[in-house]
Amino acid sequence: MDRAKHLALADAAVTRAERLAGDAERYVTSHDPNRYTQVERYAQAGALWADVARTHAAIAAAMPETDTETESADA
Repeated sequence: MDRAKHLALADAAVTRAERLAGDAERYVTSHDPNRYTQVERYAQAGALWADVARTHAAIAAAMPETDTETESADA
């Protein structure tokens, strides 16, 4: 997996975490009697996706800008 793929996965995970945070916020303001259970579940899932995003971003940061296989094929 190359750097660009890790960055794409990080971006997708951030989007998912953001969506789950929005869902948690929606449940906080709802009149559903079980809202606190829902908020907790959405918040936990969002936190996990944020961790996934950070992990992919860290891997991408540690990788070279270009793929070595691509460089040797171009030479």
